[in-house]
Amino acid sequence: MNPAAANGQVQGRVAPGFEQVREEFERNFSQRGEIGAAVAVYWRGEKVVDLWGGRRSPYADEPWLEDTLVVVYSTTKGVSALTLALANARGLLDYDQPIARYWPEFAQNGKADVTVRQLLGHEAGLVWTDEDLTIDRLHDLDDVARVLARQKPAWPPGTRHGYHSMTIGLYMQELIRRVDPAHRTLGRFFHEEIAVPLGLEFYIGLPPEIPYDRLATMLQYTTGRALRALFYTPWPMLLRVLWPWSLLRMSFRCLRDLDFKDRRSFDIEVPAGNGVGTARSLARLYSVFAEGGGELGVAPDTMALLTAPPTQIKPRDVVLGVPTWYSLGFIRPGPDVEFGSSGRAFGTPGAGGSFAFADPDARLGFAYVMNKQDFYMFDDPREKALRDAVYRAIAKLG
Repeated sequence: MNPAAANGQVQGRVAPGFEQVREEFERNFSQRGEIGAAVAVYWRGEKVVDLWGGRRSPYADEPWLEDTLVVVYSTTKGVSALTLALANARGLLDYDQPIARYWPEFAQNGKADVTVRQLLGHEAGLVWTDEDLTIDRLHDLDDVARVLARQKPAWPPGTRHGYHSMTIGLYMQELIRRVDPAHRTLGRFFHEEIAVPLGLEFYIGLPPEIPYDRLATMLQYTTGRALRALFYTPWPMLLRVLWPWSLLRMSFRCLRDLDFKDRRSFDIEVPAGNGVGTARSLARLYSVFAEGGGELGVAPDTMALLTAPPTQIKPRDVVLGVPTWYSLGFIRPGPDVEFGSSGRAFGTPGAGGSFAFADPDARLGFAYVMNKQDFYMFDDPREKALRDAVYRAIAKLG
């Protein structure tokens, strides 16, 4: 028995046929430097993997528990995109309509014709805000909406695409507020219309009754660890990380005082990056959509939109400097980003290694979360080993 299993680090269960997933999860601790993590898989509507283990903090011995919550960074974007998909399914939002139809003030500075689809495809050029949006300011969503509406695009919308790392969530937030008859925030809409009906424990904006000490503590990036990552970071992206005035560096500046070691950063909603929850809940959520969305009343026409191929003009992401494929708020499989069993898969990775997605062809919902941030943009070895083991299992089980 390997040390991870012997020390009782890994707990949970796997269904018969998925034993290799547990073995790879244990190897993450014994061979790949994992600190604390969880992985969950739903296949054909049934939970077949639900594992957790390690330490909730890199700096103490508290174990990662069955109900430990963790921030998943940009994996939050997929949850937000599914929230907009539900709005589409209910006839509240048309992806091909101009945003200004729902939010007239958005039309300022050449944005009158920007569609919801272009925004969610990271084509709108709205990668930063000229005004800082502090934590205190983010409590006033009317003020935030005015800042977003005034923003001038960094390029002519629809002519290229580039990762809207933080801003896309703020724009999705305001769209939900505009189209929801009750004018709820995105986090509240998600909670009441998706999380509660499905029994999920995932939050965009942490409720005050949730104790902060339930959250796993992150081992964040350090200079020394970053230097080791130079060997596997694509050089076009590396140049953009190092250049202070690159679109990538600029994209993070609007929310510069976010600090996920501070409870205040979870008291607000950041639909692009401060979602917290369990792998179990993420996998269950994506499973519902992998099964066609019927449990939430999502009709086949909305599912057809979610699984349709991306329509980007060029593959190169002008913010990240590498090829990426986006559609309706999700990353999609492409020549340089492979996941799922076909091009119909959709999901989002998060900074440091988390990843959650739906594979409708395999009827699979998958999620991996962790508290040791690594530097892989995609295919973190810890997550990739688990994902590959899942697909080997379902190939054998048929």
